[in-house]
Amino acid sequence: MGTWDATPFGNDDANDWAYGLDDVDDLSLIEAAFDAVSEGYIESFEGACAIAAAEVLAWLVGRPGGRNAYTDKVAIWCEAHPIEVPNALIERAVRSLQRVLSPDSELAELWDGQAEWLGEVEGVMGRLNSGLL
Repeated sequence: MGTWDATPFGNDDANDWAYGLDDVDDLSLIEAAFDAVSEGYIESFEGACAIAAAEVLAWLVGRPGGRNAYTDKVAIWCEAHPIEVPNALIERAVRSLQRVLSPDSELAELWDGQAEWLGEVEGVMGRLNSGLL
């Protein structure tokens, strides 16, 4: 996996996943990313996609991370799809991120507790939790 920083879209897997948003008008791609990390060992690709999916939800609930060249496609998709996100999906996103941080996650192994990555993932969780109604 090509990784240049710890942000949700700071890697090839998350960016490749985000291009799939162009093919959907609903939350199905996001839900599929959470399905992929719901049980068993989480491969790095699955974890990166779950983090990206959670970040998309944060954008949809009005609590985005920073905007840059890698998140422009997400911002544009969210602006074109003002979907109301159910609290149950936000809670599922947080549980998915907790799993990505667990010992059953290749990303957690690869990042080996690095504060920058942990802070980014925890930041997404915090923005999602603050978006609960």
